[in-house]
Amino acid sequence: MSETDPRAWIGRTREGVDTVDAWRVAAFNAALDREASLPADGTPLPPCWQWLLFPPLYRASASGGDGHERLGAFLPALPAGHRRMWAGSRMTIERPLQVGERVHCRSTVAEVVPKAGRSGPLVFVTVSHEIEGERGGRIDEAQDIVYRAPAPGGGADTAGSDDMPEPAWRATWRPDPVLLFRYSALTYNSHRIHYDRSYCTGVEGYPGLVVHGPLMATLMLDLAVQQRGTPVRRFEYRSRAPVFDDMAFTTAGVPEDDGARLWVTRPDGALALTGRVE
Repeated sequence: MSETDPRAWIGRTREGVDTVDAWRVAAFNAALDREASLPADGTPLPPCWQWLLFPPLYRASASGGDGHERLGAFLPALPAGHRRMWAGSRMTIERPLQVGERVHCRSTVAEVVPKAGRSGPLVFVTVSHEIEGERGGRIDEAQDIVYRAPAPGGGADTAGSDDMPEPAWRATWRPDPVLLFRYSALTYNSHRIHYDRSYCTGVEGYPGLVVHGPLMATLMLDLAVQQRGTPVRRFEYRSRAPVFDDMAFTTAGVPEDDGARLWVTRPDGALALTGRVE
């Protein structure tokens, strides 16, 4: 297989270590306008909050034009100009991580699939993460990343709507640039679409700053956990359409026999995320 074929990156691995520190948990609560006291050692880390861990460490000179690590180091090399979005995730929580726990993550490029989309060529990359803590915490996750080729029309908005049931619970969030900056800082995510408005609108063609898919997924699941009152064993979600910083979005859900169906909608009724929790 040629080294220019993105599938040549399948099997590449990267490892990292981190500690679930109380400050990061408190800082995320503060960003969400919640009580920001430091949690006690041993407090279970809420599901999806492991996305605060293992920030990508690379030198400033290794950054690409979009702020991410330049492609070709760990993720496949693609032609210049491809736009990156987090397309979704699937995770199994064998045992929650704890505040104070030292954790290890082994990440592997598991799959690379080129596809033809309505807006042009796409490349889907699946990265698996095996997270283990020294106190027995364990999370297995597969994250899907999609790369879109540059399009004359700018940022793609594939908004659509499905018939969703009447929600049993819902909450509305009004994102702003401060929240997006804080979440980017907490996750060490330097993707410029979340904080650099001139780049976001002028280069990638979006109408505003893009709200992080993982942030919305976290809020969607947090609400379900509050309503269900049972531990999360499995969670998955898929991004359907972008949300921008001038849009209020609504997280919602409805219980099912063995879990709950979850979703996020935009003010125009379009589905931004869909998910399921067990």
